[in-house]
Amino acid sequence: MSFFEKLKNNMGIEETEEKEEEEEKPRKSKMKKIAIKSNSDKEPEPLRKKKEAAEEESWFQPEGELAVDVYETDEDIIIQSTVAGVKPEDLDISIEDDVVTISGERSNEIEDEGKNYFYQECFWGTFSRQIILPQEVDANRAEAAMKDGVFTLRIPKLERQKVKKIKVRV
Repeated sequence: MSFFEKLKNNMGIEETEEKEEEEEKPRKSKMKKIAIKSNSDKEPEPLRKKKEAAEEESWFQPEGELAVDVYETDEDIIIQSTVAGVKPEDLDISIEDDVVTISGERSNEIEDEGKNYFYQECFWGTFSRQIILPQEVDANRAEAAMKDGVFTLRIPKLERQKVKKIKVRV
């Protein structure tokens, strides 16, 4: 018996099955993954294996939140963030409908053994951020770049005709 089943039983909650006769249409997701332009090489195989092993050891890892600036120009919505210490291949950017998700991992190559911190404000580990966009964008033309530790995502706005005149037939 699972933890949740035991919890339900102790609380006196019973599950009832109700069939909904509602037809659900399969929803097509408009998710777009974006590659980041950079001149750096791929991660070495031993480092990647070390990361995978560390992830398997701990099933729960705290996740940091990425600080971002979001602004617009006449043509684009721009998202910027400082991601010092993060390689472009360690970032995952996706756009689905009106939400941009930026996630990645910042790894500290120096071991913590023997350190007595006075302050520890830098976040090391996985991070993510979801940003709700203020208007429709063209995810297919989005561009991501990283220069000097500053990540920039440029997403062109979609220009839709706001007013459409309809002629009344007689």
